[in-house]
Amino acid sequence: MRWTNYAVKVPGLLVFGWALTGFMPGPAAAQQAPLLPPQPQQRQPRASNMDLVGYDDLQARSAYQPVIEKQGNRWITYVGHHGGEQLNPLTGKMEPNGTSIIDVTDPHHPKYLFHIPGEPREQGAQGESGGASMVRVCSGNDLPHGDKSKFYMLRDFGETSHEMWDVTDPAHPTRINVIVSGLRDTHKSWWECDTGIAYLVSGVVGWRTNRMAQIYDLSDPTKPVFIRNFGLPGQQPGARGPTPGALHGPISTGPKGNRVYFPYDNARDGIIEIVDREKLLNGPKEPTEENLKYPVIARVDLPADMGAHTTYPMMHMQLSEFAKQKDGKLKDFLLLVGETTPNECQEARQMARIFDITNETKSVGVSTWTVPEDSGNFCNAGGRFGMHSSNESFTPIYYNRVVFFAHFNAGVRAVDIRDPYRPKEIGYYIPAITDKTDQRCAGQGAERHCKTAIQTNNVEVDDRGYIYIVDRANTGMHILELTGPARQAADFSRAETASR
Repeated sequence: MRWTNYAVKVPGLLVFGWALTGFMPGPAAAQQAPLLPPQPQQRQPRASNMDLVGYDDLQARSAYQPVIEKQGNRWITYVGHHGGEQLNPLTGKMEPNGTSIIDVTDPHHPKYLFHIPGEPREQGAQGESGGASMVRVCSGNDLPHGDKSKFYMLRDFGETSHEMWDVTDPAHPTRINVIVSGLRDTHKSWWECDTGIAYLVSGVVGWRTNRMAQIYDLSDPTKPVFIRNFGLPGQQPGARGPTPGALHGPISTGPKGNRVYFPYDNARDGIIEIVDREKLLNGPKEPTEENLKYPVIARVDLPADMGAHTTYPMMHMQLSEFAKQKDGKLKDFLLLVGETTPNECQEARQMARIFDITNETKSVGVSTWTVPEDSGNFCNAGGRFGMHSSNESFTPIYYNRVVFFAHFNAGVRAVDIRDPYRPKEIGYYIPAITDKTDQRCAGQGAERHCKTAIQTNNVEVDDRGYIYIVDRANTGMHILELTGPARQAADFSRAETASR
């Protein structure tokens, strides 16, 4: 594979791109580390065209994934957490980080309802092991064989299993079953509410990677049905040679779109697979190399400095720039986000990249977007600086119009992608640190130091247009809204009404 790079200067923005000319198929803080005083600006939020609506501290738990579900007349947020342990004021007990459940019907006054403990961190374990970072929710009214009166929550339990919960009464959730256990690692699964098909990110014993896909039929959440295991050739049991990077978090377009987008290796040497959903579910299931290649429409092997964390499809985009052209007015794109992992810019920065996938077997990169480092001296501000994730909701308010990126110490960024060749930032919000914000360390030996910094970890939106960001460094959840001219890029005529 060969890549041709280019750079185009646009007022206030530097857009990078590349052309694909070859195509392949088928740490914990040291106790003695000095804590540097925070910069004065960190004690105040910084914002443009985005305002704070509401806030919850999430019991000072390190937060990973927020999901917002409308349940009757209520709006409920479910937040998955990385490992650790904090006091639950509702019970008066120390509990391993798990799943927070918050009523956000009135986004100005969110109400913390319940905390479901996650997997305890093993004694002596470092980093973010344990917890329950992944969460998805479906209504029984949407699932083909679910109880129409119920709501169901799918989550992982640390690194060892996936669980199903009844969250019909979100203040009193009950566990229904353990879907699969005995795993080595789990992460960011996807659940199709209209079909019940779930793509569980798991580490099955015997596979050569700690994360691949287990596909289940969860159309009746009380009766999980295993369909198949799936991963990259070279990851399956008995394979030889180098093992490709682990799966991160797939996104499916369901039976209508008939595609599943699989990203592998979140921070470097990324790989994207575009997969035919029908062939994946109904094709030969024994994990041979031939069968793993069978449903794959296209594969992109990225350069060593590009990871694949999130692959978000932007389909059937009407391009106003080409409205008068005979051809090329309607195109399909794939948004790729890599995950920045080291603190203080100690590796290549991960960015957002947009691919034209109109011809799936001849995908081409058309643009790259990042926050300019000198706009906030972010490499020296502490913690990670660079991309982590985008929102994954397909709400018509924002779909194919505005994407929100969680950018660690640069907060959340709102980007107008209506012209995918020239993505343009239209707003941002960087929360203020609090007395609960955790420190982040960098360097070795005498050079080791720690700083307190915002670490906006993930972002999601709801069908009212509110934006939810959660913090990796224990700062909590902020509920935001677009303001000023940024709102013109969205389509708020499609918003569901709610109290404001």
